[in-house]
Amino acid sequence: MLSIAHLMNKCMYSNALRWLLVVILVILLDLVSKQWVTHQLLVGQIKEFIPWFNLFYARNYGAAFNFLADQGGWQRWFLVGIAIVSVAILILIMHCTSNQNKSNNISYAFIIGGALGNMLDRLCNGFVVDFIDFYISNWHYPTFNFADIFIFIGTTMIVLENRLSPVKKGKKNKNEKVIS
Repeated sequence: MLSIAHLMNKCMYSNALRWLLVVILVILLDLVSKQWVTHQLLVGQIKEFIPWFNLFYARNYGAAFNFLADQGGWQRWFLVGIAIVSVAILILIMHCTSNQNKSNNISYAFIIGGALGNMLDRLCNGFVVDFIDFYISNWHYPTFNFADIFIFIGTTMIVLENRLSPVKKGKKNKNEKVIS
């Protein structure tokens, strides 16, 4: 006979495996796309697609928008450390988040997958491969990759969830007065 504790454990692990699968898929998409770019293009080479989109192989030795890129190498380990701490915090938050809160859990999984994709790139190569180039005329948005996209989507989902969902903690009872 199955106990309630056994069923709860089974649900927790199956839920964790669901989000682990999302993380793995994000990492695979990111790393496979970077591998493809490094085998198809030379550093600095552009492959034009449509008038506002190119593939452009760039090496990013820093963080977003090449922040810290020219710091001589210490930033590699600093950014790896930030990724490890961020992923650990997000895993802890996921562990404390209800299984029913799918939008937050998928957001966390997207951010974790993106952070690990860029971290693995940084650990293996010493830089992050960026290749997605959007532009208008001569103005180019900073080049990025799929890991960055998933980090952005996950973060945006969390912000929207927090802005659009009703406040649960500060919600007042209809008979309760708010004292200012």
